Amino acid sequence: MKSPLALIIRREYFERVMRKSFIISTLLTPILMIGLMLTPALVAMLSGPEDKVVAVIDQTPQKIGKQLENDGDLKFQITDSELPAAMDNEDFDAVLLLGNDLVSHPDNVKLYSHEAASMQTESAIRNQLENIIENERLKSYDIENLAQIMKEVKVDVSLETFRISEGDASETSSIVSYLVGMITSLMLYMFIMIYGQMVMTSIIEEKNNRVLEIVVSSVSPNALMMGKIIGIGLVAITQILIWGLLLTACSYWLMPLMAGAAEGFELGVLGSPWYIAELFGYIMLFLVGGYLFYSSIYAAVGSAVDNIQDASQLVSIATVPIILAMVIGMAVVQDPSSTLAMWTSIIPFTSPVVMMARIPFGIPAWQIVVSVAVLYASFFALVWLSAKIYRVGIFMYGKKPSIAELIRWARYK
Repeated sequence: MKSPLALIIRREYFERVMRKSFIISTLLTPILMIGLMLTPALVAMLSGPEDKVVAVIDQTPQKIGKQLENDGDLKFQITDSELPAAMDNEDFDAVLLLGNDLVSHPDNVKLYSHEAASMQTESAIRNQLENIIENERLKSYDIENLAQIMKEVKVDVSLETFRISEGDASETSSIVSYLVGMITSLMLYMFIMIYGQMVMTSIIEEKNNRVLEIVVSSVSPNALMMGKIIGIGLVAITQILIWGLLLTACSYWLMPLMAGAAEGFELGVLGSPWYIAELFGYIMLFLVGGYLFYSSIYAAVGSAVDNIQDASQLVSIATVPIILAMVIGMAVVQDPSSTLAMWTSIIPFTSPVVMMARIPFGIPAWQIVVSVAVLYASFFALVWLSAKIYRVGIFMYGKKPSIAELIRWARYK
């Protein structure tokens, strides 16, 4: 015969994973994530500039207009027409007026367009004119091959970074680590908030339906609370595992499409499957710990109120720290080794989100161990405290307790 705790976990788990909303969201979310990743490339492809003919009225003695080169869909055409006539000519999409003192006064240039000029068009014209004017100014120094000399001395430094760990140096990328840290911390923030509040909502609904009064006649309030927390937590783990499998399968054809966007970035250790597996393990470790920690608070709040409206004030006990953790996580990716980053990744109220923002940068293993130990130890302490509030709160109706009353409930023996 199964224990009451196992029955509650089974009920909470299958009641949610069998819902159509869970199945649809689980399948659609990876598709939406892939769509978001591909959207910039698709937008760039579909919003490319159309053919534009720009009439150039050149008043410069250096004949700068003749040095303008056609750039893809942007075509330049020198015209002898005056400005009003050129603007009235329907063969021209825009008119570029170059003032006679353009070299000494580079602001003496105007672009007239029948429609709003795109940023790409303005940037292409500006870049060409800047290069031409710079070359014209170099000529005034009367140094032979000065332009070639300037071109040869120009250099772009490519900095390779390595992280030293136990005497070995492994290649890293601060940009990739930054992106991975932001994504993983945001993922934990969302899951802890969504599934933690799901525990609270479930308790409030069953409390209003007077279901809890029947259930607690055959099972202890502590087992009931733990059953809800563990059952809903397994739902979160199931969803993450399904997403991981779907995204991994889709990456087989998705990565070649994104290869062009990744050009110029060194993946470093991120390219190692062992590192990806390790990172996924950390995500699961801190997701479970963070969920258990915060769901205990949500469970206590849910048992103390009769409706969602009454929970709005008490729930700030849980929401404010997790929001603060996300804010700190966005800051520590700038300097993952700072004192603020270290301590907030150990304090259990912020550690799940902040630590996942730091891990991609490579931090000392002892800090991860301490963070995990403190997080799970804090959960056991908090669940004991929350259970004392829970066993009193589920039988209270019609009154929204204050913080002082919750503390008094926690002191009951």
